[in-house]
Amino acid sequence: MPAKIKTAFICRQCGYETPKWLGRCPTCGQYSTMEETSVTPVQSKAAQSVSIGGAAVKLREVSLSKGAGERIKTGLAELDRVLNGGIVAGSLLLLGGDPGIGKSTLLLQICRGVGEGNTRVLYVSGEESAAQIKMRADRLGVDAAGVFLLPETDMDAVSAAVEKIKPGLLMVDSIQTMRDPEISSLPGSVTQVRECTAQLILLAKKQNIAVILVGHVTKEGTVAGPRVLEHMVDAVLYFEGERRENYRVLRAAKNRFGSTNEIGAFEMREDGLCEIGDPSAYMLAGRPVNVSGSVVTCTVEGTRPILTEVQALVSYTNFGTPRRTATGMDYNRVVMLIAVLEKRAGYKLQTYDSYVNVAGGMRIFETAADAGVIAALASCYKNKPVDAQIAVFGEVGLAGELRAVNMAEKRVTEAKRQGFGACVIPQANRSGLCVPAGIRVYGAANIGELLEVVL
Repeated sequence: MPAKIKTAFICRQCGYETPKWLGRCPTCGQYSTMEETSVTPVQSKAAQSVSIGGAAVKLREVSLSKGAGERIKTGLAELDRVLNGGIVAGSLLLLGGDPGIGKSTLLLQICRGVGEGNTRVLYVSGEESAAQIKMRADRLGVDAAGVFLLPETDMDAVSAAVEKIKPGLLMVDSIQTMRDPEISSLPGSVTQVRECTAQLILLAKKQNIAVILVGHVTKEGTVAGPRVLEHMVDAVLYFEGERRENYRVLRAAKNRFGSTNEIGAFEMREDGLCEIGDPSAYMLAGRPVNVSGSVVTCTVEGTRPILTEVQALVSYTNFGTPRRTATGMDYNRVVMLIAVLEKRAGYKLQTYDSYVNVAGGMRIFETAADAGVIAALASCYKNKPVDAQIAVFGEVGLAGELRAVNMAEKRVTEAKRQGFGACVIPQANRSGLCVPAGIRVYGAANIGELLEVVL
């Protein structure tokens, strides 16, 4: 007798299942996320498989097998930096990013780095044919002997290929195209994504294979499908950048085997992704000199200090409500800094449009760039250029004070390395700071003292 097919509604954000449609998911609170799915009561293959852990043992008695914790070098130093040395064997890595950002290009370049060694790579593509992948590989110069292609969306066929080839690295592009033939729902549904990921986890842990999954992203920038997907994998990487710009950033949102603060910097070129070993020099290339509204600040990504240029434009407006625009920074933060500049420094910006931009397409998330924004706005308002040899950093509070930031010494050292002659930093960071030879460091307690130095 055939199994009875039932219909269920599953939240694509958190995986909550209910027999009837709901406008708002009661678990995650998101609206319009319930998807209707035909569910056949088939036991999960991952659940049918034998246990991979065995009997419970004491932690102190656990012995690491040969090769446990071994890391696979990808051939890309920036990617290895983000992963703290390489991809851990037996781990599952999820790579997300906007369409056209360069995810498939990055995968092929990993194939070149890994496949030229003794490690076999199996590239499973559910979106492109072998000929299409070959065309891109020829353009990128990828011709490693240890790389195998499998244009397939059937999980049974992928498992059979893994058993036959026995790769050290498995790539799946993308997880939303994979399907288990025993599940009646369409590829990309919550059930299919969850079940296929569970099967790949089982493959990775039992055969000690490193797995890289490519995930589509939503318009909000998160990986499409159930939110539980990000909890199931060992690492989540996001490939970011503006498609109109060549600058790309690889950022770790989760990493069970290392820090989540590191970033990798790349430049998209005709022949693929080129690593940027010195992001500061790249971001400052072509910077205008003796122009008002341009200030260099220093932000830290993980353990890497990066000098970036903050630009501001202040223009008189005849309209009653001035316009505020922020590119590369949090809009609300910029509006707050404009209000602080008006209240604490007496700048009458209520009749001026204000535009703030981080040059080069980079996004700044930390508050250490506040002082740079304040200095750039004041410079443009007064039409006085800031000395091109001065770098500025520090967090600005609502009282107009400059608050201490972390890694101040690293930031000053990076400014010295890039040829800057002076730094303006919070007074709280100035005391006890070991200043490198060849650079002057000024401490400022508030934005008044900051502007007195830079202007």
